[in-house]
Amino acid sequence: MSPTSTTATTATTPAGGAPDLDRAEVGTVVRVSGPVLEVAGLHAARLYDVVRVGAQSLPGEVIRLDGGVATVQVFEDTSGLRAGDPVVGTGAPLTIELGPGLLGTVFDGTQRPLAALGAEHGIYIPRGADQPGLDRGRTWDFVPSVAVGDRVEAGDELGTVQETAALRHRVLVPPDIRGVVEHVRSGPRRVDEVVARVAGHDVQMLQRWPIRRPRPVRGQQPLSRPLLTGQRVLDGLFPIALGGAGIIPGGFGTGKTVLEQAIAKHAEADVVVYVGCGERGNELTEVLEEFPQLADPRTGRPLMERTVLVANTSNMPVAAREASVYLGITMAEYYRDQGLHAVLLADSTSRWGEALREVSGRLGEIPAEDGYPAYLATRLAAFYERAGLVDSLGSTPRQGSVTVVGAVSPAGGDFSEPVTQNSLRVAGCFWALDASLARARHFPSINWTRSYTTYRLGEWFDEHVAEDWSRLSAWAVRTLQEEGSLLEVVSLLGVEAVAAPQRVTLRVGRMLREDYLQQNSFDPLDASCPPRKQVAMLRLVKAAEAAMTAAVESGRPVADVVAHPVLRTIAGARGWPADETLERHLEEAAATVRAALTTAPTTKEELR
Repeated sequence: MSPTSTTATTATTPAGGAPDLDRAEVGTVVRVSGPVLEVAGLHAARLYDVVRVGAQSLPGEVIRLDGGVATVQVFEDTSGLRAGDPVVGTGAPLTIELGPGLLGTVFDGTQRPLAALGAEHGIYIPRGADQPGLDRGRTWDFVPSVAVGDRVEAGDELGTVQETAALRHRVLVPPDIRGVVEHVRSGPRRVDEVVARVAGHDVQMLQRWPIRRPRPVRGQQPLSRPLLTGQRVLDGLFPIALGGAGIIPGGFGTGKTVLEQAIAKHAEADVVVYVGCGERGNELTEVLEEFPQLADPRTGRPLMERTVLVANTSNMPVAAREASVYLGITMAEYYRDQGLHAVLLADSTSRWGEALREVSGRLGEIPAEDGYPAYLATRLAAFYERAGLVDSLGSTPRQGSVTVVGAVSPAGGDFSEPVTQNSLRVAGCFWALDASLARARHFPSINWTRSYTTYRLGEWFDEHVAEDWSRLSAWAVRTLQEEGSLLEVVSLLGVEAVAAPQRVTLRVGRMLREDYLQQNSFDPLDASCPPRKQVAMLRLVKAAEAAMTAAVESGRPVADVVAHPVLRTIAGARGWPADETLERHLEEAAATVRAALTTAPTTKEELR
């Protein structure tokens, strides 16, 4: 992948987003169909060029060229537009601003900062209102990492600024520049001020980048280590690789947003980019209210200090909804290039697919399955394939990653619909949410029989966590599957119809479900579970299985064994602190279970 110039693409678009009318080409609207316009007179327009429409200068994007007619999708409500309105071409694709100040900010689908717009216009933002993505009035203390005369390559570090208390921001040489440093300035600087001059090029802290173009890297790395999320059902049974891609399909009320918040809060990621794409306004409002209140377990400070939020509700124009996921992943790639590990949470890709379907219908394209465009699979694949663990540009070796987790909202919970199925083809993890588990208050409500991972990470866990990790994980999955099959028999014939060893399997499966897989997000000791504690909990359940099996084989009634009250104490492992006392807790709990099951109960109260 070759580096691409970031300066030429915005030659006709100043920082504020308004085109240079003296140099821009002007066309006229000939047809209006919702957010889609047909425009004549834009002879120099290219695919995905940004245009400004009408007297309010509404932003739009060229999505088709047919002879002398350009088809434009508008990122704003098109009410009031009519044939003959002027359309100004900018000659540049949709670009975003990258630099210090992204973290802690809430943007819309085209990178307008909503707080700044609200401060200027109030809660009702007029059409055509615009603000630069990065605050021009804020200064950052730039600390140079190079000196005059140094030779730098594309992607090398020029200096740093302390973006938040949680993150030091690297200012990098743009991908199209290399050469000798001719000048460098330290001290307080705005993002649009020159901080260095390299090979005749003025370099600012601000970079601009087209959102549909992946940022260049030196090379890709194999996905051989996990992104630890702190969620036992994910890390223990279906782990996702660092730089991998996963999907969370589930119907309304199954806990997609709660699970993504848990991943954002506890995953071992440096930066979190959350994209609310086409979600209901009340749900997205809750996210915008709750995220700033979440505490970062790493620093104790607000989680927003390493989070970027992109808000694009279902009542916003579909064109901006379609652009929002590209906006989010471009920002994640920018932090990846700094050698950081970023997680992109897209909620939800189903709404993105619906935006594609609506625009495709207005274009008169031949629909494919369920009315989606034929290129749905290609667009989804191109999006998820921007995830990865990479060697970033630069003369100094530096690795970063983008891990993509996309929530899918299939209508009626039908996982056979096109967005879910096409996402499955490119995502390595499938975390299937189950409405019946959610109704039973089992959270995270991930169905362990339908979920899977294709990432082979057992070797990493065996080497870095515990040598029996893979064996315990495989045993847990196998036991849960066996329990599922036995429950079908029990529902028909009753529990007395199964043999004693199968009764033990049923009890072990119940312990795995209730004591291991369930997690309490409001319990500080259970909200996040490190791998070392996960292994200890699995070892305890395995020890209980061995003790129950030995007791049954010694002649104890199986009904007494599986109903013994000592088994209830295993749930207490969720409250163990993950410190040096963990092994002692495990040994004491396992010894208590073994001792209790070797002695027959004497009263009915003991069995309660």
